[in-house]
Amino acid sequence: MKLSKYITNVLIGFDQFINTIFLGFPDETVSSRAWRCKDVSSFWKVMRKFIDLLFFFQQQHCFKAYLAELNRKQIQLEILKKV
Repeated sequence: MKLSKYITNVLIGFDQFINTIFLGFPDETVSSRAWRCKDVSSFWKVMRKFIDLLFFFQQQHCFKAYLAELNRKQIQLEILKKV
């Protein structure tokens, strides 16, 4: 495994860990959760905007993160439901 892929995997794992600590799904990133919950909570609406700003070099980062979660086989069925 290339070092860059290893670092990416570690960062994604940390991201999922943080999401889990804050009562999110264990296999979902904070970015995906921000997109999924943006219409339900003003907190997540602000977080989605903040994260997208943070990743300014990737258009619609949170939306793309959400789509990436949906395309995984190991995804939990609860994630498919829009809160």
